[in-house]
Amino acid sequence: MLEILVEVTVKAEEAEAIKKAVEKVRDKAQVLVDVIAQDKGFAEQKLEAARPALEEAEQALNTIKPAHIATVRKLGRPPHLIMRIMDCVLILFQRRLQPVKPDPVVACPKPCWPESLKMMASTTFLLSLQNFPKDTINDEVVELLEPYFRLEDYDMDTARRVCGDVAGLLSWTRAMVAFFTVNKEVLPLKANLALQEARLRVAMGDLARAQATLDEKERALEEVQAQYQAALAEKQKLMDAADTCRRKMQAAATLINGLAGEKVRWTEQCQAFEHQLGRLVGDVLVTTCFLSYAGPFNQEYRTKMIASWRVMLTSRKIPFNTNLNITNWLVDNATVSSWDKISERKK
Repeated sequence: MLEILVEVTVKAEEAEAIKKAVEKVRDKAQVLVDVIAQDKGFAEQKLEAARPALEEAEQALNTIKPAHIATVRKLGRPPHLIMRIMDCVLILFQRRLQPVKPDPVVACPKPCWPESLKMMASTTFLLSLQNFPKDTINDEVVELLEPYFRLEDYDMDTARRVCGDVAGLLSWTRAMVAFFTVNKEVLPLKANLALQEARLRVAMGDLARAQATLDEKERALEEVQAQYQAALAEKQKLMDAADTCRRKMQAAATLINGLAGEKVRWTEQCQAFEHQLGRLVGDVLVTTCFLSYAGPFNQEYRTKMIASWRVMLTSRKIPFNTNLNITNWLVDNATVSSWDKISERKK
């Protein structure tokens, strides 16, 4: 019993220590969760400013069909604005460009139309625009785009008039730069967010392992506590049985002591009965004689008669009770009491 109690105490202390460690890990993870939620909220708030431009660019891209791209590719001498738009697309994708040369028509670098044709030849060109990795845009890319964006004709009105169905590409390039302006502030938050999420994964792993250890210790504690409760129940059962046995022994001892006293009384009564039986013949003779002859006489003469009878019994060696009370011998106390009451009324 004591060994089980000691084991229960040890298991409880181990479980409590691990529980405290789990709580520390959980608190650490919660702090990381709060930080991540705060950073995410701030980043989403920042990116919300660029959402209208992105939605507009997405809608513009949805208007462009593969047939429109195929049409542009077939143009022998495409409009200069289309070539400049495709240069901006190449710059955003960070594709290889020809060495920079001044364009003889417009004050900007000479377009790299052959590279644009190669890009548009891909069957996944429109899909790559829709899934463009916007976080890859950097300051250098934006700086390369600035000469194109500063031109007066690089706007949607001109693009719709000159480029037709592919004018949406211009809106897309401007939306990407607008997104970068906002995302530039968000990128450090994203980097920190990734770091915090990595730490959170580690913390959650530690928490899971600590929780598993705690669960194991608690199961062990429950098993030992169950053994302890079973031992307590068995102890109580034995104590109840011992108490019942003790009460029975006490009752038996009381009975034995009472019977011991009765034994003395019964022995004395047996001896008295033996003596009474030995004197019974004489007592019956005296009583019979009294009933037969002493009725008509007074008390004094009756006493003399009884004395003479006892002398006769003694001479013949017949035992009798010298203290025999014939009245008590013949009638009970209730009858004697009734006689006394009758006598008192007569007086």
